[in-house]
Order: sequence, then structure tokens, then C-alpha cells
Amino acid sequence: MRVGQGFDAHAFRDGGKLVLGGVPIPFGRGLEAHSDGDVVLHALCDALLGAAGLGDIGRHFSPDDAAYENIDSRILLRRVVELVGSAGLGIANADITVVAQAPRLAGHIDAMRDHISSDLQLDSARVNLKATTTEHMGFTGRGEGIAAFAVVLLED
Repeated sequence: MRVGQGFDAHAFRDGGKLVLGGVPIPFGRGLEAHSDGDVVLHALCDALLGAAGLGDIGRHFSPDDAAYENIDSRILLRRVVELVGSAGLGIANADITVVAQAPRLAGHIDAMRDHISSDLQLDSARVNLKATTTEHMGFTGRGEGIAAFAVVLLED
């Protein structure tokens, strides 16, 4: 068994679209990023790559590479799943926490979980996703951005 953890955070920017867990979220601001800025999937990619001993998302999908500009992070996640499989590892489960004061995410959690379980090729019971706030503390609490944490278990 191998455990990996991942973290990602992006600042808000005016305009643009907000995508979390592969789901477009109605909100007046997007996230500042080279790709689509999906902190949920970026944290998950880092957790998977870390557990497999394959570095991090920036090593595989450089923010300096124009090929990844505005890319859908679900594409990146699927590529990471392929890398993990090529290393002879299977994904046992994933647990993800999104930290955002706004927007409210409760109504989008099931759709995010469906996308993630599909991309991980896992039963949805093996993917847990939750959202929390920081009670107005820190950069997420002040509404400056969104963060996400992910933990995964891989099997040899």
C-alpha cells in the first residue's frame, strides 16, 4: 500500500469560469491559473503522483508549456491515472477536502464525485469529497481564493 497527499490553491480573478472537480460552478469569478485552475483535481493529481513516487503535477504538465494553457484538468487527471497504472499500481480510494468561504459547494459535491470516480475508474463509494470553510480566517476565509487537499491510497 502507498499513501499520497496533495494540496493546491489558486487565487480568484475577476471573470472567467470556476471549475471544481470537473464541474462548472456558477460564480462571478474564476481562478488564476495556466490551466483551468481546478484545485480539486490538481490536489488529487499531486496525491496520486506522490503515492506512486512520480513527482508532482508541475513536473508532468509544466505551467510554462503552452500545450496546457486553459486545459481541462480532467484530461490531466486521466493522464495521471495512466501513469499510476503504468507503474503497476491501482487506486484504492481518494479523500478530498475543498476549502472555500464562497461559493457554497454542497449542491455540487455529488457531480464532482461522479466525475472524479469516473476518471479514476473507481466505484463512487471509494471517492469521498467534502467542502468546508475557514470561518472567515486566512486567504480562503477572506474570499481571496480556494484550496484543496487530497489523500489517496494506492495498491501494488
